[in-house]
Amino acid sequence: MPKAAVFTMKLEPDLRAEFMAAAEASHRPASQVVREMMREFVQRQKDRRDHSAFLHRKVDAARASVHDGEGRSNEAVEADFAARRARITDRA
Repeated sequence: MPKAAVFTMKLEPDLRAEFMAAAEASHRPASQVVREMMREFVQRQKDRRDHSAFLHRKVDAARASVHDGEGRSNEAVEADFAARRARITDRA
């Protein structure tokens, strides 16, 4: 991919020196390392947005099912799990 943009940033001299040394120790140009970090950051942000959208869809679906009368009360769920726990305890 051709590189056409220049990115300038300010940072502390110590951080720059440590970063340059680490990039050199990994036998990679500093610009390549920065590009990789930027790509990783962009991907993490996309993953977070996708996960958030997934959760919103799940919540919307759950709310719709409750609205349609398909939901169960907390008491019913607790009773079911109490019965399951009792069956497991009886087996042991």
